[in-house]
Order: sequence, then C-alpha cells, then structure tokens
Amino acid sequence: MKKTYPILRLALAAFISTAPILSYAQPTPIYKNPSQPIEARVQDLLGRMTIEEKTAQLRHIHEGSILNDDRTLDLDKMKNIIGTLGWGAVEGLTLTGTEMARYTRQIQQYCIENTRLGIPIFTVSESLHGAVQDGATIFPQAVALGCTFNPGLAYQMTKAISGELKAMGVNQVLSPVIDVIHELRWGRVEESFGEDPFLVSQMGVHEINGYIDGGISPMLKVLGPHGIPTSGLNLASTEAGERDLREFYLKPYEVAVKRTGVNAVMTAYNSTNRIPNTASKWLLTDLLRTEWGFKGYTYSDWGAVSMLYSFHKVAADAEEAAKMALEAGTDLEASSDCYARIPEMVRSGKLDIKYVDQACSRVLYAKFKAGLFENPYGLPLEEYDAKVHTEEHIALSRRISEESVVLAKNDNNLLPLDINSLRSIAVIGPNANQVQFGDYTWSRDNKDGITPLQGIRNLAGNRLDVHYAAGCDLVSDNRSGFAEAVAAAKKSDVVLLFMGSAAPLWHATTAIALAVKAMT
Repeated sequence: MKKTYPILRLALAAFISTAPILSYAQPTPIYKNPSQPIEARVQDLLGRMTIEEKTAQLRHIHEGSILNDDRTLDLDKMKNIIGTLGWGAVEGLTLTGTEMARYTRQIQQYCIENTRLGIPIFTVSESLHGAVQDGATIFPQAVALGCTFNPGLAYQMTKAISGELKAMGVNQVLSPVIDVIHELRWGRVEESFGEDPFLVSQMGVHEINGYIDGGISPMLKVLGPHGIPTSGLNLASTEAGERDLREFYLKPYEVAVKRTGVNAVMTAYNSTNRIPNTASKWLLTDLLRTEWGFKGYTYSDWGAVSMLYSFHKVAADAEEAAKMALEAGTDLEASSDCYARIPEMVRSGKLDIKYVDQACSRVLYAKFKAGLFENPYGLPLEEYDAKVHTEEHIALSRRISEESVVLAKNDNNLLPLDINSLRSIAVIGPNANQVQFGDYTWSRDNKDGITPLQGIRNLAGNRLDVHYAAGCDLVSDNRSGFAEAVAAAKKSDVVLLFMGSAAPLWHATTAIALAVKAMT
C-alpha cells in the first residue's frame, strides 16, 4: 500500500475543485468593456460577426413588418425578422408615445438578450419640431424657428424634445434638416431654417448640441443640395457648380460635422448634376469623410437605394443598386431591401467584403458613441407623464412662436390694431379655422389646438363683429368660395388672411388681390 501525505491530498483536492473554473473562465470581450477605446471595441465586435450579422446592421425594420392591424407589436413577426442576428434600426412613427415606450423596450430587450452578440438597435423617430408620436409637445416649425434668429431657442427646443424622446425609448432621430432654401416652390421649405447658410449653420449646430446633450443621437438631413431642385420638384436633380455647392448648399453640413459630435447623416434621394446623391462617392466619401472627417454612419432617405434602379435608372436591378450605394458610402438602407442581397453578392464575388465591413463598422461606431451598449433603454415607463408635454415645454413652444413673428411692412402704422377703433373684422382663408402645426406632427385636429378664428373670437368677445369665410381650400382649384370671402371683406374694417404653404400659389395671390380690391 502506497503512502500518501495529508497536505498533498488537500492540495490535490483544491486543484481538482478549481480546475474547471480555471479552464473554462472567459475574459470579458473587448467590445463589452466600456473602458476600451471605441475603435478597439468596433474592431473586436466586427471580427466576431458573420456576413449575415454584418448585413443585418445595415438594414432598417419598418413598423409595418412587425405590427398587427391594431398597431400592437407582433412578437412572432419581430422574432422572425431579427432572429439571432440583431438589426441596425427600427421605427414606429405612427405609434402613440406610450406605445412607442413599451415597444421599443421590448424590441431592444430582445436584441440584447436573444441575439448571439447582443448588439443594441437604433430606435428611430422623427422630431423635426417635436416628436411625431401622439401626445408629444408640438413646437413651431423649423422655418418659424429660423425667423427668431435665436440659436439659443434652437438648443432649448431640442434639449426639451430629447427628454420626451427618451421617455418614449427613442435613441436616434431623423432631425434636424439643414438644407439651404433657395427654391420657394419646393414642398419642404417649412422643414429648414431659411435661405442663408450662416443662419442655417448656427441653428443646426445648436439643435444638434441640444439633442446630444439631451442623450439623443441626431441625424443631419438630407445630405445633397436638396433645397434648390429643378422647378421646385422634390425628386428633381439639383444643378449647381462646385463653388455654389461648397459655399451655399453644403456649407451647413460641413459646419455641423466639424463643430459637433453628430454621428448620423441621411442621404438625399434626389441627384446633384444628374448623379444620385445616394450613389455619389464624391459626396459621401471624398467630401463627407475624407475632407470633413465624419466618423459616423450614413442612412438612406427612405427608398433612396431602390430608386437607383426604379427612378434614377442608373442601376439595372436591386443587386446593382446595393453595390453602387454601398461602394459610394451609403451605410444603412431604409425602406427598401436591396441590401438583403449583400451576403450572396459577397459569396459570389460580386461585392468586396471590405465595403460591408466598412459600413458595418460605421454603424457600430455610432452605437458605441451613443452609449447604447451601456444604456440601451430609455427612461422607465413610470416617468413618462413627468417628461412628456410638460408645462415648461408648452411655455417654450409659445415663446418660440412669439419670437418667430416677423413684421415685413407696417404702412401708416396700421399695427398694432386698436380694438377700440374697430367695429368689425374679416377672417379669411383656408387655414383660418384649421389648426396648422406643420408637417411631421401627430395631429391636424382642431381639438388639439386653437385655430386663428377661435383665438380672434375669444379676444374680440362681443366688442367686434367677426366675419369668417374660408374663400378656398388648400388642395384644389375650386373658386366657389371667393364671392363669400369678398363679401366678408367688404363689410369689415380690417381683413386678416390665413393662407398657408399648402395652398396653391395662384390661389393665395388671387385671394389676397381680391380682398385688397374689396377694401379699396
């Protein structure tokens, strides 16, 4: 019988009991370590990903594919789409604020806990002048904010909006618009701050900083000189020389990229000098990244990649469109499915994987930069009411509205009107009895605001006769209301016209001319 020693037996037992722990313990991956540089985290994560996982980061889930008809989240649809891959972004623009808050948390939790690598998703909304979700505070439109010439208000507005977005679980917004407007027929004039590149730059920088300081990732849009399309048509090409592009139309983007920490840029779906912006290497790589030093990701305007073959006709099919956009520098595709073909294109040798790695690394960089790996969720749902549509935000909205008023002319000191010297007032126009918050808002219902007509009636009380006539509508050539408008003007001391950018230009000028003629 062999002799053994108690001390050796004890040591051997200790070794055996700890051996499994020593042999199977794994260090924390670099990409999950917040103390590591972002670039190192990106490269570590990218090196662990399959081609399918990389491609998924370059795609966007739209609400229609994961919601039921009653706008409830379909968990099975969501799981089938995301699977174990993760995804780039998801939106829910038609949801109410509370629905958004619930669903974004569910989607985010699934991406983190049920995918192989646990990569968080960008939860996307619009907030051009307030979150588009029902119940959010509505602020004045961008063109009104520009009229204040007060960049501090731009910062305060987006800082306030950020709190509401966080309560809804949103972390990426498709705002602000920093186009320079030189074509008044363009249907998106209201979305930007004006015609001067310096003003647009200053307002844009302050809005961006308000979002970032509020914990939200903003997105510049739409890169490309979109504010001067041929004949004012939204999808038409912009024709401009390089000097005008650099000094006017693209100047706000350069300023914003160089002076802020913005990490997302949307590509315009029109073209510049007949080259589609979403497939422009000069715009998205040479200028944006090489010259300006942008490190974040680019996001296609909705459908812009598929438009390369369906509208611009520069690509033969979806596969070629994906190749053109990706190689030019469009990283994430929204509202079309051309990028779904990327894995097969790489395997067949039609697409160099370096472009996929490049795009994916940019998306991941923006997610790390936004802090999503450490703080993927918004505010707790129980904080919603305390953050959304607060009295402070309503007061700020009113202040911006008051400062946006511009008096262009005041012949014979007509203004301010003296209610004691008037007997009657005509209120005329298609927007006189309609709340008009502007596009990208959740309501056009009079119950959610006070119309100009109602406000004037409230102020006038029994002291004035208020004669109202719509005169025309916003969308047709129907002139049947003109006579009523002229009659209202003739029996009134003063006429107030409420037209609006949605009215055809001919209607607006004709109605004004008729009203002025009736008064003279």
